[in-house]
Amino acid sequence: METVDNLRFFKFTDALQDRLEDLLEKNKLGDLTAEEADELNSISELDRLFTYLNSLLLAQ
Repeated sequence: METVDNLRFFKFTDALQDRLEDLLEKNKLGDLTAEEADELNSISELDRLFTYLNSLLLAQ
């Protein structure tokens, strides 16, 4: 969680953000293993969930 203007938002850790960027780059190059593709899909789903939750928090 990160606090901005007294609002708390869900945010990836620096390590998870770095991993996402690494996986996206490997995906762009076509170098993902099946396990990495699953990991990328999971992180992407988590990103969508964080975006949704943050929108709900902002709407309050």
